[in-house]
This record gives sequence, structure tokens and C-alpha cells, in this order.
Amino acid sequence: MVAQKGKDLLLKIYNGSAYGTVAGLRTKKLSFNTETVDITDAESVGRWRELLGGAGMQRASLGGSGLFKDQASDELIRNAFFSGSILSWQIVIPDFGTVTGAFQVTALEYSGQHNGEVTFDIALESAGPIAFGGL
Repeated sequence: MVAQKGKDLLLKIYNGSAYGTVAGLRTKKLSFNTETVDITDAESVGRWRELLGGAGMQRASLGGSGLFKDQASDELIRNAFFSGSILSWQIVIPDFGTVTGAFQVTALEYSGQHNGEVTFDIALESAGPIAFGGL
């Protein structure tokens, strides 16, 4: 992946017919993790750990800070947090691809300086299969 502006990462939510942008992120971290299943036993060669391929639980997490696109976007995400809703999200990584799937908002924080705009911090956790689409 070539160097690009970090501000270009977008959060989108499915509105019933298409994915609509709700926020741009200034700082962010998108992580993919898989738990391992250890199958090491007394007969493992050299007593080295052995793992069972394809057996661990996978998950994706997103944490970021940014600005809401508008008041409706703020309300949509805030309502999803307070209701514990699982929505279909799309994370757009320009010139690289999109990550699409069901996510739940697990943290939502607001902050602001006296002479600046209100910003938010958000954490999303996957709640089902995740698809990656290259651009």
C-alpha cells in the first residue's frame, strides 16, 4: 500500500438501500485477530507447540477518533450504542479496499476544546462474518 492521507478513512452504515457515510476518522486502528487452538500433546515433535488450523475464533475491531458528518449521523450512532444494536458497517480504506460486516458500537466518547469542534471516539467490535473487498 502506498502512502496516503490518514484522514481519508471513512465509516459508513447501511441504510436499507446503500452504505452512507456517517463519519471521517482522524486517528484510527483497525485490527483483525484470531484466537488459537492449542493441540500440543506429549507426542508433539520436540515438544513444540502445535496449533489446529482454521479452528480459532476470528474478530475485527476498530477504534478511532474523528468528526461526525452531520447531526443525523451522530444521532444514528448514538442510538445504536444506547440500544446495543448491531448494524451493517463499511470501513473504506482509500486505494486499498473496504471492510464490510456487522459491528456493534462498544464505546462512544465525546470531547471538545473551548475554541474547537466537538469530536468523538468510537470503538466497534465485529458481530459476524467480515468481508474484505479490494479496490
